[in-house]
Amino acid sequence: MLALRLVFWFCAGALAWTHVGYPLVAALLAAIRPRRVRKADGEPIVAVIIAAHNEEDVIARRLENLLELDYPSDRLEIVVASDASTDRTNEIVDEFAARDPRIRLVRCPRGGKVAAQNLAVRLTSGEVLAFSDANATWAPDALRKLVRNFADPDVAYVCGQLRLQAADGTNREGVYWRYELWLRGSESNLGSVTGGNGAVYAVRRSDYLEVDPRFGHDLSLPYKLAQRGRRAVYDPDAHAFEKPSRDLEDEYRRKVRMFEHGWLMMLTGGFLRGGGPVYLVELVSHRLVRYASGILHVVLLAVSLALVRQGLVYEIALSAQLAWLVLAAAGRLKISIPGAGLAYYYFLVTWATVVSLVRYFRFGVPAVWEKAPGTR
Repeated sequence: MLALRLVFWFCAGALAWTHVGYPLVAALLAAIRPRRVRKADGEPIVAVIIAAHNEEDVIARRLENLLELDYPSDRLEIVVASDASTDRTNEIVDEFAARDPRIRLVRCPRGGKVAAQNLAVRLTSGEVLAFSDANATWAPDALRKLVRNFADPDVAYVCGQLRLQAADGTNREGVYWRYELWLRGSESNLGSVTGGNGAVYAVRRSDYLEVDPRFGHDLSLPYKLAQRGRRAVYDPDAHAFEKPSRDLEDEYRRKVRMFEHGWLMMLTGGFLRGGGPVYLVELVSHRLVRYASGILHVVLLAVSLALVRQGLVYEIALSAQLAWLVLAAAGRLKISIPGAGLAYYYFLVTWATVVSLVRYFRFGVPAVWEKAPGTR
């Protein structure tokens, strides 16, 4: 029984740390000794790169949005890296390029998002490389907000704030996303973030890394740059907007795909090599333990069942877990109970970490990607 008790407390402690303890400690340390970014307005030459695969429904809107940015036209290049699109994406981009010399189409063989980005980077000459998704839109000042961070010579990467909105423009950011943005801000103030987002980010050309095409930039660039002694920071004033997934089941499938790439990086990508002790704690606490949360929950439930007659604490723990599962089921059935929706969302995200690990070992991780229809 002693071994089971040790497993129980390890799993419970790890889950409490990754979800509650670490965020609070990170926020406290960031408030006590923040590592500020020295920002200054500037207008470096920027290449904005959009990787696209069959994006005919949104690419025109995306290009119109980029052409309306508050940034000098002679210092801006817009490149669409078409990953073997078979719809009208290339034709639409060519039409825009014929009207505006800032726009350029790069036709890429089918190789996935990162491969398309790498090829586009080689064919551009901007001092700063900015990236976004085809279905995103940027605030007019988003690019200026991003590049001002490069006035700090230690900054190699900066991501902005993704705002999730419904089609009518109303806010759709949930509790979990606001929590993640708050934690990202704390990590940035500590030194470097452990992850960004694909909707709005930029990298100095001199710091850009051509990572494995199966890796996503969101997770790989921050940790690889931090391992080189460079900073990856978050600027909450650089806003991008996207539609959220149309339902939680779509979000679950998106998370499974995302976590598959995350497991690949953690298990084969030198995830914990360097970056300093503070950043190592960030990676373990926010990413490694969070990705393992599904396994931790399964093990915790199993040992709670085995220990339920060994003391009141184990009875309470088992009851709490079963109550959470019932609440998540109510959320799945759309029963109007306070907290049911959040419980179901947490269940799906947590279970996605388990499914993604199984899929990683069974099938590996493809470099190519398919867009999520509900976010277009």
